Amino acid sequence: MAIRLIVTINAAPGRGSELAQGYRSRCAEIMNEPGCEQFEVFQSVVNPDKLTILERWRDQAALDAHAKLNSARPSLLPELRAGRGEREDYQYNRTR
Repeated sequence: MAIRLIVTINAAPGRGSELAQGYRSRCAEIMNEPGCEQFEVFQSVVNPDKLTILERWRDQAALDAHAKLNSARPSLLPELRAGRGEREDYQYNRTR
């Protein structure tokens, strides 16, 4: 069963666009991982310093493989972030 992740990241004040831009190459890299069905960054229109990453993985095994790869990657632009962010995991059940 597919796994959906919703990750919220807060940028340092006034740096949301810069942080979103920094994710461009990371998104492309992760989308090439086996089992990755979606990895996109969205920037809030209401609060431009708030980013949301939508991820969808084919199954838990694909997400676990991604987590292992991700732990070896350098942190992406920590100087542009404020706080730790939040992550929610869901089982993906298509309803339409």
